[in-house]
Amino acid sequence: MNSLSYSNRFSWKDFLPRVAVIAIPVALQNLMTTTGSMIDTMMIASLGQQQVGAVGLCAQFSSLMFSGYWGFVGGGMLFFSQYWGAQDDDGINRSYGLTLTCMMTVGLLFGFFAVLRPDLIMRLYTDKESIQNIGIEYLRIAGFAYPLMVFSMAMAALLRCTEKVRIPLYGSAAAVVVNISLNWVLIFGHLGFPAMGVRGAALATVISQVVNIVVVMILARRARHPYLLAFRQHFCWDRELVRSYFTKCFPIIMNEVLIGLGNMVINIVLGRQPEEAIAAVAVFRTLEGLIIGFFAGFANAASVLVGKEVGAGHIDTAYARAWRLVYLCQGFIGSIGVLLILLHTPILSIMGMRGESFRIAFGFLCIFACAALIRMGNWTQNDTFRAAGDATYGTVLEIVFMWLMVIPCVWTAGMILHLPTLVVFVCCYIDEPIRYILMQVHLFRGKWIRPVTAEGKAAMQGWKPDRRKG
Repeated sequence: MNSLSYSNRFSWKDFLPRVAVIAIPVALQNLMTTTGSMIDTMMIASLGQQQVGAVGLCAQFSSLMFSGYWGFVGGGMLFFSQYWGAQDDDGINRSYGLTLTCMMTVGLLFGFFAVLRPDLIMRLYTDKESIQNIGIEYLRIAGFAYPLMVFSMAMAALLRCTEKVRIPLYGSAAAVVVNISLNWVLIFGHLGFPAMGVRGAALATVISQVVNIVVVMILARRARHPYLLAFRQHFCWDRELVRSYFTKCFPIIMNEVLIGLGNMVINIVLGRQPEEAIAAVAVFRTLEGLIIGFFAGFANAASVLVGKEVGAGHIDTAYARAWRLVYLCQGFIGSIGVLLILLHTPILSIMGMRGESFRIAFGFLCIFACAALIRMGNWTQNDTFRAAGDATYGTVLEIVFMWLMVIPCVWTAGMILHLPTLVVFVCCYIDEPIRYILMQVHLFRGKWIRPVTAEGKAAMQGWKPDRRKG
């Protein structure tokens, strides 16, 4: 039986605390991580703009890894949240084990290339030899952190979907404190240690990731979390689970991989801009992470709160929550973007931007602040669709527009016409308004609700969306 009736209106008083319980800890966790990255950038900026640019390009390689494993995170969260709503312990354990295995395969592969062939990676991202050499030094050490990052992300996804969001928050807090402290010691050579420069920053990253994992495992054990440490149950898969998992995950995986490759092409174009622009890109990516960090908390809330209700068979509640969450997320992102613009002078100055680099970085922020309002709306809607079982619609739109519109425009502007960097950057967002309209139509039609649980499938019999409900 659906949980909303025609006589009951949607209760914001009940809804907002539910969002806050999930969104705020995740937002704080991402904020701490991004703050750590900002402090990294500030420390490295004192070494020079080439160092900032090199480490920023290395971060783009880790972003490509993110795209490689995030498809499994998205697919896994679909199953975790719906099984959590149906209180299916066995389903949660087995889907987590399958998700973890797939994710770790990606993390180990990227770590292998970073440690053993960093020269190939740096030549791909930039043609500036001085920046390549610095990046090679960084990657040879930072590559050991990649599998650790992936493992911690898998644990965080499971904990968030089972509404234990504080545990990964505490793990991230410990990691950030360790990372900042070790950066100060290892980059500059304090407390009797040699000054290692960017190699010190890479080593600090590896150690902080180890700390993150250890803290999360200890806290999960103390909290007697029923899923994270149930190792024997994680790998008891059957053919039906594997088939269902990859059927649901395949569109998400293809989306993330193809979008990741598309972003790599964009970063290749940006990596062939003047050195001042490369440094500005590195700083912008860090600040972009700050905005996305806040946003990710609400996107996670959307996935969990919608997916849980779909899995439990409360279809009207899931539908009513979904479109409200989209507008709520956009409101928060718009506020953060305005705040970042107002504070751009002290922020960019502290992060080492001067002269032309400052001008370009400020231009990036202005463009992104405008585009983020629409872009994050698209992201929230796609995450909501995926949590409810529809992994195809948003995926197809994103891939088609990326490869048929965005990449040709960016490549033409940057590599053929050699237009100014800010013009090239604007081309990165030209598809967002069109996709937003198409996603809104799909959202209100309600065809994205496709349960994987028996309870959800039973509730869908004869269901039709009606905005009057709630």
